[in-house]
Amino acid sequence: MHSFPRQTAFLFALTLAVLPAPALAQAGKPILEPLALIRANVLDVRTGRVAANQTVVLRDGKVESIGAGPAAAGMKTIDVFGRTLVPGLADAHTHISNFAAARRALESGVTTVRSSGASLFIDVGLRDLVKAGGLAGPDVLASGYHVRDRLAEEAFISDPSLSDLMGGVKTIADIRRVVRMNLAKGVDWIKINATERAGTADTDPRKQMWSEAEIRAIVEEAALKGVRVQAHAHGAEGAWAAVKAGVASIEHGTYLTDEALDMMKLKGIAFVPTYSTVIDLAEPGGDYDQPALILRGQAMLPRLADVVRKAHQKGVLIVTGADTSYGPNSLTRVSHEIENFVKFGMTPIEAIRTATVNAAVLFKMERSMGVIEAGFEADLIAVAENPLEDVRTLQDPLLIVSNGRVVLDRLNFGKK
Repeated sequence: MHSFPRQTAFLFALTLAVLPAPALAQAGKPILEPLALIRANVLDVRTGRVAANQTVVLRDGKVESIGAGPAAAGMKTIDVFGRTLVPGLADAHTHISNFAAARRALESGVTTVRSSGASLFIDVGLRDLVKAGGLAGPDVLASGYHVRDRLAEEAFISDPSLSDLMGGVKTIADIRRVVRMNLAKGVDWIKINATERAGTADTDPRKQMWSEAEIRAIVEEAALKGVRVQAHAHGAEGAWAAVKAGVASIEHGTYLTDEALDMMKLKGIAFVPTYSTVIDLAEPGGDYDQPALILRGQAMLPRLADVVRKAHQKGVLIVTGADTSYGPNSLTRVSHEIENFVKFGMTPIEAIRTATVNAAVLFKMERSMGVIEAGFEADLIAVAENPLEDVRTLQDPLLIVSNGRVVLDRLNFGKK
């Protein structure tokens, strides 16, 4: 639903383009000193239990051990002072386009993001910079350009051979070419628009964009490279076409029908509601601030709330997505989505799972992220209270560790 500043995106991509590949390689990953987090209460998101007074040892970007014993002599330590450690949060629907936005996401406790559209393959560049150690995070799953009937202007700069599609993407052969353009850049996901957008006044989010046959062609083309498809879909008809065609996730889903939700459960298709962004649409300020969009958002909110409740009751896999660029005016965060899910009837641990283990399932990263366990990525946050008692504590992380690097420490402000 969100867009991102084209000028910022263009300048960022040019920076990546002029930076030689060896320069990235020479940067290398930072040498991480082993670290012990002591006196920590650790949330096990699988069981919903909190283990008190634990020592969590981090080494080489991973969790090495969790236990009640003290840290090894001489090891660097951070005293968590009895705060609760939670796995780093995942945002399965973002539009990050620069370093500052990536930092804002990280400082909100998000350590993994899935891009849902970025011009000039900025998300691919961000992903590779994080992997190379040039940025602390968050980890990025890239999707490149939306596959839609009218491509972003920057797509023709990225690949001038598509210039004949400047009048529109009209045939299945055209669609496959756009998918192949994204795949050639090494994207992790393909993002499509199954319906029009909600965040622009001159489009109707209920209007279907691609037919089932066209979406199936996208799914098939992506699958040739082992890549799956996320489908922006508000309207019932477009969402149903996407579900039948075999996409991996439905984004937004405002007008999803019971039939579509049942099929999603049957097929294991995830639901990323981005409810908090519709609140942004319905209220002044934030990323959207137009009377027409405020009225639209106010009409959409109760419908989407009902869909989220039904999806939860039916056992559909629900995953958090903030659908924001994390720009300077952005008000939407994953922690807000978790809080809203609790309002819709989820228990706190169920809501927290939507940003941790559920995201890991969607990303097929169940063996590397989503929990605080030995052998998993050292992505975690410390919060002041037990989030099982009040999930709002997730809105103010006091310590953030991404890939074993301490990127934010608000625990230790006192002077010695």
